[in-house]
Amino acid sequence: MQPLIANVHGLEILDSRGTPTLRVRVTLDSGVTGISSVPSGASTGENEAVELRDMDVARYGGKGVLKAVDHVNGLICPALRGQDPLKQAEVDRLLIELDGTPNKSRLGANAILGVSQAVARAASQACGLPLYSYLGGVGAARLPMPMVNVLNGGKHADSSLDFQEFMLVPVGAPSFREALRYAVEAFNSLKKLLSDRGESTAVGDEGGFAPQLSSNEAACELLIEAIEAAGYRPGTDLSIALDPAATSFYVEGRYRLSRSGQGDKTSAEMTAIYQSWLRKYPIVSLEDGLAETDWEGFRAQTALLGNKLQIVGDDILVTNPRIIAKAIEDRICNAALIKLNQIGTVSETVEAVRLCRKAGWGFVVSHRSGETEDSFLADFAVAMGGGQIKTGSMCRSERLAKYNRLLEIEAELDATAAFGI
Repeated sequence: MQPLIANVHGLEILDSRGTPTLRVRVTLDSGVTGISSVPSGASTGENEAVELRDMDVARYGGKGVLKAVDHVNGLICPALRGQDPLKQAEVDRLLIELDGTPNKSRLGANAILGVSQAVARAASQACGLPLYSYLGGVGAARLPMPMVNVLNGGKHADSSLDFQEFMLVPVGAPSFREALRYAVEAFNSLKKLLSDRGESTAVGDEGGFAPQLSSNEAACELLIEAIEAAGYRPGTDLSIALDPAATSFYVEGRYRLSRSGQGDKTSAEMTAIYQSWLRKYPIVSLEDGLAETDWEGFRAQTALLGNKLQIVGDDILVTNPRIIAKAIEDRICNAALIKLNQIGTVSETVEAVRLCRKAGWGFVVSHRSGETEDSFLADFAVAMGGGQIKTGSMCRSERLAKYNRLLEIEAELDATAAFGI
């Protein structure tokens, strides 16, 4: 018998920063349920779908989501009751039409995504399939390469680093399980190096350390030390990925490196910094090295460095198929960061990935800095077969929930599991 949606219910919960977010439960007429929670970002692009907040300063400092919850329970639930959960694209289309705005600002992208993900999870359970197989087909078997955030700066931590994320990428690992081991051992090696130098080993929002270093480049030097101290070879076993999140320090047309005291830089000077680092460090990926409005700077950077490393657009693309299509045409970068809550539905996110694949671009499925214990992202990464995932450091349970789910998937797939980019 064809399953139908019987009920949709939203609940206000808390994310990893103690900030309100939504959890949505979708119940089918068979009694099967799908539950999903919605993350929230601190470093956000101006063209992202709108996360609806209550703006009631007397409650959670205005960050409550009771309006979004009411939209789930009062508007979305009756609209979806009786719909076929197996028709994900149709369900998502109904949600988009019900909202009726170009950026999901009426119902809130947080409300819409919670429902979209919970419908997908309910449908997968109704079919008796793991979520990664339901979304990606029976051939979905590629575990993603983790990009592990180990040093935090920018908006993610109170450190001396202008750049937001310095990541380790276990490029030499033969399996996902071994990749995590490489990363954990290097992470612990880094912790010991910081402790021995009297630096704080407290962590930022995504689990990376937040030390007071002399410069942004000093972070790269420290990662090389940590890799070697753990017994690994830089560039062979473990490489480096960067996410400067440059929009956060872009002021009046200049890149203001005020935390590290390196002064103001032009777009070309920023690209020159990255180029010089490439000669010294095994950097394989650069995300948001320039600001989201610096379209021409991105184009020049990709022309100069795009054959040497992955240049990832995040804030400049915001997982929006329309913007990604334009960026592909204009050769703005050669990879996209994929965040479900930037666009707001599962179907639109899948379309963004499809465009990347068609263009020969890389893509990196990514968490947000405000996360929950929901592991939807892990299944989605395997379903998309992209080979890369960002979901934080080697600590904090909301990050490890995704890694642990990927370990489960790898074990389920057994000999059919593939790994890497």
